[in-house]
Amino acid sequence: MKNVTTLLHLSLLVPFAWMTVVTDTCRGQDTSGMSTPPEGFVALFNGKDLDGWYGHGTQDPQTLWDMTPEAFAAHQSKTREDVREHWRVENGELINDGHGLYATTNRDYGDFELLIEYKTVAKADSGIYLRGVPQVQIWDSTEAGGKWNIGANFGSGGLWNNGADAPGKNPTKLMDKPFGQWNHFRIIMVGARVTVWLNGERIVDHAVMENFFKRRGPKGPIYPRGPIQLQTHGGEIRWRNIFIREIDPEGANYILRRGGPDRRVGGKGFRPLFNGADWDGWRGPLDKNLIQDGMILSRNGTIFTEQTFDDFTVRFDFKLPAGGNNGLAIRYPGQGDTAYVGMCELQILDDPAPGYAKLKAQQYHGSIYGMVAAHRGYLRPTGQWNHQVVTVQGARITVELNGTIITDADLSTVDPESFMYDANRFKGRSRTSGHFGFAGHGKPVVYRNVEIMELTR
Repeated sequence: MKNVTTLLHLSLLVPFAWMTVVTDTCRGQDTSGMSTPPEGFVALFNGKDLDGWYGHGTQDPQTLWDMTPEAFAAHQSKTREDVREHWRVENGELINDGHGLYATTNRDYGDFELLIEYKTVAKADSGIYLRGVPQVQIWDSTEAGGKWNIGANFGSGGLWNNGADAPGKNPTKLMDKPFGQWNHFRIIMVGARVTVWLNGERIVDHAVMENFFKRRGPKGPIYPRGPIQLQTHGGEIRWRNIFIREIDPEGANYILRRGGPDRRVGGKGFRPLFNGADWDGWRGPLDKNLIQDGMILSRNGTIFTEQTFDDFTVRFDFKLPAGGNNGLAIRYPGQGDTAYVGMCELQILDDPAPGYAKLKAQQYHGSIYGMVAAHRGYLRPTGQWNHQVVTVQGARITVELNGTIITDADLSTVDPESFMYDANRFKGRSRTSGHFGFAGHGKPVVYRNVEIMELTR
């Protein structure tokens, strides 16, 4: 791994400048009424016509991705007929008459910051679909609007399609302006985590957005990429100054390490597990592994902390080489194969590598090895840093990868008949305490910013 000396130090900090709140999006407005995008942003709406948009409704975007390129092009062409009927452009404003398909971006987006202004009318009901999934809600928040019984009294900006008690479903504060005035959204989405500002007030704070289309049948997280959609429903709505900035992996990791955008410190209670200089506090075959540039290069054997832990949350960044294979030792007894004698091994694996194409579902990245399969598709390409958070509380294990929960299972309730092997082989799965570590299986996987927080029961 010849390039390790060029890897970023574990104390890397990303500049704060790109996270400045944009409060005056009308600055630099031209004669069409269209503003100049703030630095780092591009315009999704050109202020003149519907170029860059097609029509789509409340339909699982997977149906789009399943189309052939030819079928998708035909779908776009056909739905633009509906868009032209119900959408128009005037004075730099994108206007919908309250009917028809939703304006949908030609492109899909992963992690992003979205700036958008809207103005609506009484009784209208609208929203913004993120990655093709509903939605950041826009209400008539007055009692006369007739929807206080379903949450309109809380105001616009909430992730309304989240479950009843889920964080972010309702905004923390009513910030809607009176009809006839423009409202301004700032929305940051990293993984499944969404933060929303409405008219300068943070009203949704780094909340997980649930996948409306995965409520029935097999549950699943929101998609890693998808289009932006502007919903139309029941009354005229006007949009303007629609700008987006895509967030790169380092920027996304910066947000995730700090528990949300615009924060300068991470979550309280975390402490480093590794000092970046030597193996103080660690045991196992240390001579078969390396420390370089303040990071752990886990290669062979299971290295583990001297301290044991009961319930905890651990977070870290990791980088996989092509074909990389590693694991997290959870409640490890200090000897033996953690996949069987520990509570478990959580897979760290280069999922897309051709050599792993025929693995069992319980062997891919984020899986509780041999017992519970993780959702796939959320790893970044090899050579890029990923951010992962693992919480172990009682028999429950949750794995959040790059802001998306890919594993959430209680091993005391998982049916042993679903295991890869006979349940007796996983004899350590009921352990309540043990060491934390890294299980190397050959090619070195790099870890940095390894921190832990002990939890009380």
